[in-house]
Amino acid sequence: MRIGQGFDIHRFADDDRPLVLAGVRIAGERGLLGHSDADAVAHAVSDALLGAAGLGDIGQHFPDTDPTWKGADSMAILREVVSKVREAGWKVANVDVNVICERPKIAPHRNTMQQNLVDAVGAPVNVKGRRAEGLGSIGRVEGIACMAVALLIP
Repeated sequence: MRIGQGFDIHRFADDDRPLVLAGVRIAGERGLLGHSDADAVAHAVSDALLGAAGLGDIGQHFPDTDPTWKGADSMAILREVVSKVREAGWKVANVDVNVICERPKIAPHRNTMQQNLVDAVGAPVNVKGRRAEGLGSIGRVEGIACMAVALLIP
């Protein structure tokens, strides 16, 4: 068995980008700034999977300096990561995710987020929403952070 952890953080954008978390577009919320669609959940899960498989990190495979990934769908990136993990001889056993933000509320979107992630990784995924309780940049509603842990089995 192999365990990997992933982390991602994005600040909110000042333009009218949509907010996308685990492939869910959340209406009425500011989007995140990033080279791709800035889906912090998909990025953290991708990093956890790559780390567990010993395949480096998301930036090595999908660099933000490569125009190919400009505006990319991060769930498509996640599906590609899962393919790389499988090609390396691993199967995803499960993934656990913490989304840390003051806004939006995660609970109304949790089931759809989980289902999108389950469909992408082919294994159980648990999504939890956490608040920063007003502390730091996340607590000041400047962005969203996400942590993920993935377990792989041969």
